[in-house]
Amino acid sequence: MSLRTLASFAVAIFLGLIAVLMVRGVIASQKPAAAQTAAMTPVVVAVTPIERGVELKPAMLKTVNYPNDAVPAGSFRSADLLVGKDVPARTAVRSLAANEPVLAAKLSGAENKTNLSNTLAKGMRAVSIPSSDVVAVGGFALPGDHVDILLTRTVGKGETETTVTQVLAENSLVLGIDQMSDQEADKPQVSKAVTVQVTPEQAQAISLGQSVGAVSLMLRSSTDVDALGRKVTTVADLVEPGARKAAPVRRPAARTGPSPSGMTEVKVTRGVETSGYSVRAF
Repeated sequence: MSLRTLASFAVAIFLGLIAVLMVRGVIASQKPAAAQTAAMTPVVVAVTPIERGVELKPAMLKTVNYPNDAVPAGSFRSADLLVGKDVPARTAVRSLAANEPVLAAKLSGAENKTNLSNTLAKGMRAVSIPSSDVVAVGGFALPGDHVDILLTRTVGKGETETTVTQVLAENSLVLGIDQMSDQEADKPQVSKAVTVQVTPEQAQAISLGQSVGAVSLMLRSSTDVDALGRKVTTVADLVEPGARKAAPVRRPAARTGPSPSGMTEVKVTRGVETSGYSVRAF
């Protein structure tokens, strides 16, 4: 066998070994990917932003794989569960962003009702407060904000009568403004009613407060969850200690002796002014 033939065989064997190694590398890299795919779960998400009150359509939804340990609670595995042939129409009760998972809590029930009751936390109640530009903080209290609810009323009778402001509820969630409950709203709106989420006891106090005084809202910072330090403020709390002016002192009239003409000089001091008067002595 010639040297040239041996060299050809050696090159062929070398190339064959390289090909085997490359195939083994490809197969090894595909195994983790297959294992990773097996650990994924399909989740239905929104293709484009979906506004509140919009009925779901097939073109609005798609399925994306989520890791098994990151699947959101209340999500759906298939779009057919939401827009299938025999599935009742579903409507968004909360706005959805693009690629956001579609959750049961953000959709109407099987009867296609967009009830506010679906959004209330367990054990809480919704109560509406007649609103104006003053009550609703100039229209800046919007759905999703948190407010403190205050009552200003008159207490006592006669000389003990005074005006007080007390806290009826703290850090209450604003559910809606008039008939709007879109938490994506970002423009001030002067409304006729503000609906807030409170406890049953707070709802009773607010209802009673509206009949005995003026109820108003105090807008909170989005990061403020601290309790208020003062629950009741009276008129006396508006004046700082020592700020009250002392009443002018009325000094008694100064009487001098009778003059040779039988007249007496009398001096009267009112506040800081002193006046002199001549009167006939008896």
